[in-house]
Amino acid sequence: MSDVILTSVFTCPECGHMKTEEMPTDACQWFYECEGCHAVLRPKAGDCCVFCSYGSVPCPPIQIGGEAGCCKPAA
Repeated sequence: MSDVILTSVFTCPECGHMKTEEMPTDACQWFYECEGCHAVLRPKAGDCCVFCSYGSVPCPPIQIGGEAGCCKPAA
């Protein structure tokens, strides 16, 4: 099994602004504010986080074989 990639190029679907971001390993990121247009983005239906929806690389839990919805909100 290859190493988990922690860097993803995030592309805003509203304005196309791209930025390389470090993905968190201890939690999912459900919101992201674009630096280009300031849109606040949420994951697409069926995705667990914004990186799975708009990043060039899926989040670490998905990379290691997790399922969609792998990240659960704190109880």
